[in-house]
Amino acid sequence: MKKKWWHDKVAYQIYPKSFMDTNGDGIGDLRGIINKLDYLKDLGVDIIWLSPIYCSPFVDQGYDISDYYNIDPRFGTMEDMDELLAEAKKRNMYVLMDLVVNHCSDKHEWFQKALQDPDGEYGQYFYIREGKGDQPPCNWRSYFGGSAWERIPGTNKYYLHMFAKEQPDLNWENEKLRNEIYKMINWWLDKGLAGFRIDAIINIKKDLRFEDFPPDREDGLCSPGKMLEHAKGIGVFLKEMRDKTFRKYDAFTVAELFNYKEDELRDYIGEDGYFSSIFDFSTHLIGASEKGWFDRKPVTPNEYRDVIFRSKIETENIGFMSNIIENHDEPRGVSYYIPEGECNEKSKKMLATLQLMLKGIPFIYQGQEIGMTNNEFESIDEIDDISTKDEYLVALKAGYSPEEALKIVSKYSRDNARTPFHWDTSQNAGFTTGKPWLVVNKNYKDINVESQINDENSVLSYYKKLICLRKDEEYKETIVYGKFSPVYEEYDNILAFYRKGEDKTLLIIANYQDKKVELPLLHQNSKVLINNYDRLNVENETIILEPYQTVVLDV
Repeated sequence: MKKKWWHDKVAYQIYPKSFMDTNGDGIGDLRGIINKLDYLKDLGVDIIWLSPIYCSPFVDQGYDISDYYNIDPRFGTMEDMDELLAEAKKRNMYVLMDLVVNHCSDKHEWFQKALQDPDGEYGQYFYIREGKGDQPPCNWRSYFGGSAWERIPGTNKYYLHMFAKEQPDLNWENEKLRNEIYKMINWWLDKGLAGFRIDAIINIKKDLRFEDFPPDREDGLCSPGKMLEHAKGIGVFLKEMRDKTFRKYDAFTVAELFNYKEDELRDYIGEDGYFSSIFDFSTHLIGASEKGWFDRKPVTPNEYRDVIFRSKIETENIGFMSNIIENHDEPRGVSYYIPEGECNEKSKKMLATLQLMLKGIPFIYQGQEIGMTNNEFESIDEIDDISTKDEYLVALKAGYSPEEALKIVSKYSRDNARTPFHWDTSQNAGFTTGKPWLVVNKNYKDINVESQINDENSVLSYYKKLICLRKDEEYKETIVYGKFSPVYEEYDNILAFYRKGEDKTLLIIANYQDKKVELPLLHQNSKVLINNYDRLNVENETIILEPYQTVVLDV
């Protein structure tokens, strides 16, 4: 594998709105990020990904962009952005922005012009079609519920929106539109960005027949995934984008990609792939149901192991996945992957070890490094997230009471990850002096940076140890490039694997359960590099692991 500058890096996702507020308006800002760069450097972070900070009406938290060339005043100014890039560079850190080009905001100048003349030049920047009688052109459902088509007032024409109706999809079939997008990408790369996280990119290719599919819910609509199964030829767009933008700058790109086929992986992240990496969402899809969140099944340790191992084996000789426990679109990983009542410092450290020791680029999400958990929302009125509100209605329609529906959506809500960051025990967790835009998690006095930063046994200190090991000259080559090889697979609730390099072999063992387990000792005189307990018990050729005990051994 040709070595690239980003292979050995540790990345960190910042959700700017909830990270650090410096002007008391209750919304995090760029100045707050600049002020916390040393905290991130001390953690061991190399790459920072900023969720959207462009101008936006914030219908979908900035993923509805009204101006790609400007910073939303809520976050600061372009001068602040330039300063952030300069300060990051001083610390040998790299900055990524979100690239959201499947859709824009309905307030974007292009769409406003399209509404004025749906058949004109800017109408061609979007998918605008005649309705069928008084019905939309076809029965596709948007990701946020309801029809993916919205009627243009005063006409029988509809525009396509795979997400919210305020997020019209951009027509990638239009070369002029594509070139506008490439011009914008290059403008940011010229400014000093190291690359992009690329949002919802699989959706840019549509099934241009715009036909009905069999409905999969009582609303008579079909899942957007059904359309994607029939959309062919996305590679033409992705190759063109890569060659006209990213490749010229040796930029790092990581794509949000759910609906790819196994045999396409090499096209996406191989030596000549469209992207540097894609997120490994394999664990996030466990237990999902087309019916809605109310029908989701809890994650089991064996399922978690099996999907991760399958993913690593599939990509072993192809390229780098980006490993995540959580992000801004997921609940908190420790609340989601660890059974109720078993979420504690030991189990949090177990998940961290797996993420940082697996092959791939680790993306830590803000607050993950201190073990932030799901919030207990007391009312649907505390929820801001558009998809959570939709799933709440889906649960009510399925016969659940308001209390039951709230409990269901609270477990899976994206707002769990969007509650403000916990810096200290002061009011609002030190995030803001004003009224936070979203409720602060009630447990911030127990879980925060201030109480962990000088505690060598804290979750934060444990993350630092893991990152130090990844960067250790003696082990770096093995952890970054070493071959992945599963072991102990016949044991329930055990996740264990080798990372085999040219000079070193590491064995990682995780006891993913709340009870002790005994395993046969495979190697004598192993050196313990990481352990989330004080000691490792070895008796009579047997390793005895405590509940959620996790070790990294040099064998």
